[in-house]
Amino acid sequence: MATLTTQQLAELLIGIARSQQAVIDAIESQRTGYKLTHLAPVLTTAARNRNTGHVPTLMDFPSRVLLAHQGRNPPDLAQVLRDLEALLSGRPIPVAAPAAPGEVAAPAGRAPSIDMT
Repeated sequence: MATLTTQQLAELLIGIARSQQAVIDAIESQRTGYKLTHLAPVLTTAARNRNTGHVPTLMDFPSRVLLAHQGRNPPDLAQVLRDLEALLSGRPIPVAAPAAPGEVAAPAGRAPSIDMT
């Protein structure tokens, strides 16, 4: 059996999230308001973004990737890879500092994380 690299796993997670997003968009086109009314609260709970003391885990990560696809710009492969490697190594994912309006929040010296806490 072949061994997956973290790069391949990150690509796989993004691909799965893209296909899930296609289904979500199809439902949204038939039932306007589905994403905001039904999907957003459930997906936020699954990603555990509202738990302020919660340290992101591998179980939360796929939901966080899908949640990141809900915006205009899907997550960057390099960022998903960094966050995945941090989770696999046991290091915490750095939480982004609040940014001024119009700026992207970024931890010190790093690109923004898909962690939305």
